Amino acid sequence: MINDNRRYDLNDYKRTRKMEKEKSKAKVAALQRIFLILLCVSLMLALILIGTILGKKTSKNPDAPLINLKTSSATTSSGPIETIPSPTPTVPYTVPEYLPESNLSDSYWGDFQPVENPVPYEHHEIHALYISATENIDACIELANNSEINAFVLDLKESACVYFDTENEIAKQVGYVWPVYDLDEVLAKCHENNIYVIGRIVCFKDPKLAQTFPDRAICDSAGNMLYFPTEGSNAFASPYDSRNWDYYISIGEEAIAHGIDEIQFDYVRFPTGNTTSGATPYFGPADEVPSKADAINRFLLTARTRLQDKYGVPVGADIFGIAVTSSLDGDILGQDWETVGLTGVDSLCPMIYPSHYALGTMLNGAVYEKPDKEPYAMMYGVLMNGRQYSDQEGYSTVRPYLQAFTAEYIGKDNYLVYDYDAINAQIRGLQDAGFSEFILWNAAVEYPTGNYGGNND
Repeated sequence: MINDNRRYDLNDYKRTRKMEKEKSKAKVAALQRIFLILLCVSLMLALILIGTILGKKTSKNPDAPLINLKTSSATTSSGPIETIPSPTPTVPYTVPEYLPESNLSDSYWGDFQPVENPVPYEHHEIHALYISATENIDACIELANNSEINAFVLDLKESACVYFDTENEIAKQVGYVWPVYDLDEVLAKCHENNIYVIGRIVCFKDPKLAQTFPDRAICDSAGNMLYFPTEGSNAFASPYDSRNWDYYISIGEEAIAHGIDEIQFDYVRFPTGNTTSGATPYFGPADEVPSKADAINRFLLTARTRLQDKYGVPVGADIFGIAVTSSLDGDILGQDWETVGLTGVDSLCPMIYPSHYALGTMLNGAVYEKPDKEPYAMMYGVLMNGRQYSDQEGYSTVRPYLQAFTAEYIGKDNYLVYDYDAINAQIRGLQDAGFSEFILWNAAVEYPTGNYGGNND
């Protein structure tokens, strides 16, 4: 018996029950969807956590193999698996040019052609010994292993010969190949001792090349080859002739193929003094010929592009010390201190030997009655004088050659015995002038024991 006096319609009751069942099913379906979503999220988090743990383990193992998925040999039926997007193209490396353009140079030698994709190179701080053609190499290695010395300058080509077994056809035709050492063995021995090797190439003081190819020598207006008493009465290869450039650069290319660390060009200059015949060198009509400095600069610019920019191997050049302080002498030599360092070569090596300066030399307002006896003051004074140009933006690193020999030939009481203290005084001089790199020169390759740290001794 129903006490609430309400009447129930059976059809309404059935419809109500049906709606409740459908609502219940909908709730169950919704809960199932939520469960599935939570399950997927949990799986994703678990995978990320596992990947992180594995990644950390891999990073702690330097011997773990690195797999490039993009170039993996794993394939499917549709082809290679591509899982890494292509990298964003980088901005190409370019070499800034600081040397002023010269229309006259371009008309004489053709437009300057830079390398399209130059190879970046690394500059090295050099404290070097000149070792000629491997003279006393073992003693030099021992000195390097116990001092601040970290590099050697090795003769690849002198004015009279090429010292390694070159394949260069011009060198063979000239007939001055004299292989006194195995270049590969020398490089291996030096590199085993962490010694950087600079290959020195003597350029335009090249009498045998001039004799073999007279049309590439310095001649008078009638085409007669000229000889220079101050250069041993020898002929000189013309710095204006780009065929000579090609030859010297090709020697450098061959040495780079053997693994040399750096190329250094020496005698990148014109001869000094008059000729034996009294005739004047002739390079063409005056209004069509660039200056001597333009010729040297264009050669170094060309060598830089074809060696340094192409292979990523630094290029340097040796400069007369007098050119640093005297523009008049620099003009005669073709070594313009103001612009030669803007050619882009990595280093310039002025030969600042105190014994090479005249008695009574005036420098920065001071007079040096006997320059050879002033190793510190001469080094400091010359470099400070030259800083007005070497401080320019884009200028090559200045790496002086230092005197490591005793110049008895300049006369009694005019010279100093260049022992370790005298050599190290020059290092202190260049350091106090704001420089740090150097090369010691001794033709006999005999160097006193010492640290060669300058102020750091």
